[in-house]
Amino acid sequence: MSQATLGDDEELFGEAANEMREDVESSLEDAWDALPAADEIWETDADNVLGVLNGLKTALDVGDAEDHLRDAKKWFTMGQRADAFEDADDLEAEIETLEEAIGDIADAGEQVGDLTSTIPALRGTLEDAGSVDDADADEE
Repeated sequence: MSQATLGDDEELFGEAANEMREDVESSLEDAWDALPAADEIWETDADNVLGVLNGLKTALDVGDAEDHLRDAKKWFTMGQRADAFEDADDLEAEIETLEEAIGDIADAGEQVGDLTSTIPALRGTLEDAGSVDDADADEE
């Protein structure tokens, strides 16, 4: 192999490494953009608790963030194994932060989902208890 070919290979590898980093950064940005906005989970127009919970459950959907995170991790892993990144600590830290954010949002969504199914049953129980109390008061 000639010196020119080796030089070209290094240049191509450098370009590929830069593109790989850009792919990771782009996927991370897309993942952050896919997460719900803070106002979406904070503000509501609902008239009752169940409406609030249903709206919150909908707002806590991470959308395509998990897919974008997977793409970022895929290209990051490929770049690391190829030793293509000179310094990838920032990418690794952002991937971990994003994973935690997605996990927190998913956990909150599960908790809200539990409440969404519990509140109507609780309301029914309390209404039934109220009708028993009303009946007892009528008998006295």
